[in-house]
Amino acid sequence: MQIGVESARAVENKRIFVIEADEIIRSALQFMLHDENETHEMASLAQAYEKGCAWKPDLLLLGLSFVEEAGTGLIDEIKARLPGAAILVVADAPGHPLAEACLAAGAKGVLAKPITIEGVRGKVDIVLGRRALPMVSLDALAPAGR
Repeated sequence: MQIGVESARAVENKRIFVIEADEIIRSALQFMLHDENETHEMASLAQAYEKGCAWKPDLLLLGLSFVEEAGTGLIDEIKARLPGAAILVVADAPGHPLAEACLAAGAKGVLAKPITIEGVRGKVDIVLGRRALPMVSLDALAPAGR
């Protein structure tokens, strides 16, 4: 059953690889995204590289545990082996230092736990170019009385 899915997105062919060591998080992310995307869950990068040879992904949701093991150079390796795929890092908390280092290395964003359907779909839509980043008025940032 597809809940809250626009028909244009349901037929659009965007392929997402969810690469996460934690089976519960991996399954939850796949469940949140499968209605609007061709979503595949994998427990290892080896699986992603193998599947990516025939099925090029548009986006990878990468568990931070893989970066913890391999270092931020992993972002460059993924970009070389799966060219054209954007990367979102799945982290335990917003502002996680290693997740921030991944952004500096070329990841497009961070999905911070706790994850929600709206948050995950919104971030994925932005990275896939389906939705623009929200604009913030500079007047809203100015101190009162100016």
